[in-house]
Amino acid sequence: MPFDRRHLLGFLVSGAAFVTIVSPALAEARMEIKVYKDPSCECCAAWVKHLQAHGFAPVVEVRDDLVSLKRSLGVPDALTSCHTAIAGAYVLEGHVPAREITRLLAEKPRALGLAVPGMPIGAPGMEIAGQAAEPYAVLLFLKDGSHKVFATYP
Repeated sequence: MPFDRRHLLGFLVSGAAFVTIVSPALAEARMEIKVYKDPSCECCAAWVKHLQAHGFAPVVEVRDDLVSLKRSLGVPDALTSCHTAIAGAYVLEGHVPAREITRLLAEKPRALGLAVPGMPIGAPGMEIAGQAAEPYAVLLFLKDGSHKVFATYP
């Protein structure tokens, strides 16, 4: 049977209906990341935008006492930063790049999570116009408090 304009139009209309129906489902499939931040932290909001730009669905909870939360989640004191997040079964501490979160979730190592200690200039959410990025490491930390380099930047 030849494919004429009427068939093409029907195909396009049904395709548009499919996209309309499926698109909300695809949006819901985005990985949720629970972000805990201090009420006055602006770089945390910039990191949340970084997550959104890379297909994650961050949910932000503002908390006054992040120190006790970090300790309860097993974040070693030496690896702390300004915000803490949960992605699946993993803890994320600080300005962890979305690329490394995606890798962590794909590889599923036996670990507690990832950390970017401190607030290095150039890390996601810590970009400062006119300032060169500082080299930094993304660390994989284990339940026993040990850690190893997961990735290095830039």
